[in-house]
Amino acid sequence: MSKQSMVKYQSIFTAVLAVVMVVLLNLGNVAEAKRAAKPLSYTSEQIAQVQEYAAELSALRDRMPELADLIQKQDWVFVRNFIHGPLGELRAKMLYAAQNLLGDDQKQARTVAKAVFDNLVAIDQAAQNRDYKLAIRNYAETIRDFDNFLNLLPG
Repeated sequence: MSKQSMVKYQSIFTAVLAVVMVVLLNLGNVAEAKRAAKPLSYTSEQIAQVQEYAAELSALRDRMPELADLIQKQDWVFVRNFIHGPLGELRAKMLYAAQNLLGDDQKQARTVAKAVFDNLVAIDQAAQNRDYKLAIRNYAETIRDFDNFLNLLPG
């Protein structure tokens, strides 16, 4: 290999190394900026939005004893109708509320919202199979998880 080609490769290597260093430094700055961009507290707009969802969710929570009454009566058709009717938008409303929460609360709220939804699916399945014990057990879990969700909302 000639001296001239060695100098050419060395120049290319130096240029590539410089580009890699610039990219790495910028990626570090982007990661730092993202960490710094996480809000530490709620804005007034976020509080207002969450409170709006909280009011809607509290109204649905207040109707949950109706579901318990239907399960107690083993009125399976109306159990399923109640889940798909008045409670039909519950998961979406919970997820909308969760989107406005901060960091760990948002993750936890999504997990709890999924648990509430899974419990309602289990109640629906129990109603379809006319399984009182499974329905009432999942109802209790739904209430517990629903209350846990509501407790995550700032107020």
